[in-house]
Amino acid sequence: MNMELFDTHFHFYDEDGVIGDYAEKARATGVRYLLAVGASFDESRLAREFSRQTQDCWFSAGVHPHEAAKFAKDISMFKEFLSEPKLAAIGEVGLDYFYENSDRSSQQKVFQSFADMALDNRLPLIVHCRDKQDSSRAFEDSYGLLARFAGQGGRFVLHCFTGTNEWCLKFLAIGAFISVGGIVTFPKATNVRELLKVIPDDRLLLETDSPYLAPVPHRGSRNHPEYLPVVAGFVAKQKNIEPGKLAAMTTDNAFRFFKAVRGA
Repeated sequence: MNMELFDTHFHFYDEDGVIGDYAEKARATGVRYLLAVGASFDESRLAREFSRQTQDCWFSAGVHPHEAAKFAKDISMFKEFLSEPKLAAIGEVGLDYFYENSDRSSQQKVFQSFADMALDNRLPLIVHCRDKQDSSRAFEDSYGLLARFAGQGGRFVLHCFTGTNEWCLKFLAIGAFISVGGIVTFPKATNVRELLKVIPDDRLLLETDSPYLAPVPHRGSRNHPEYLPVVAGFVAKQKNIEPGKLAAMTTDNAFRFFKAVRGA
């Protein structure tokens, strides 16, 4: 597809090889813009380095809820990222009551601390929210925090969102952007495809969440931003619009949300 896409959420690890080669593979498929996401302190440093070496790439810094217990007492070390010109967001942060690798209290405390950091520095928040099947407690707790955050002027995106339409509408009502990734192509992910019917065009973002959640027909392999056109093509078909139009729309949305500077 001849287009310029923005992968708004991927993770880079040392085993993924050379940064320049990794980025070039994405560019070869039309993924010009990239946001490397940090989910721990060390990963945030690696994401920063990726952005420093890559044109049209930014990074975020945060702690995934799986790691929250390690940072419940102190996130001050993350202040080292705040002066970086390519820091586009805080995150990913949030709540994961599906695995609960960290206790809920630690998750909530860390989530709140990073939300405060985002507000203090006028940066958007990248949010992870997942719950056990037939439970909505993670959504309830996230909504309470994010409603306060949004009420104070905060911007946030629910990344790789897999909740119900009802919860999606509640979050949209307080200003959420919603990011869609490879899960939308999974045969059993009917709920995610249903979300496309309620997400406004101007709040939709695209992501890969690489190296996780590779889209069909690459499911089971290590994901990469080069597969974002697969997601874009699938979403465009679901929405019955031209892939080029979807690419332009979601890329514009990403720049508006992250307030990044084209050509940086």
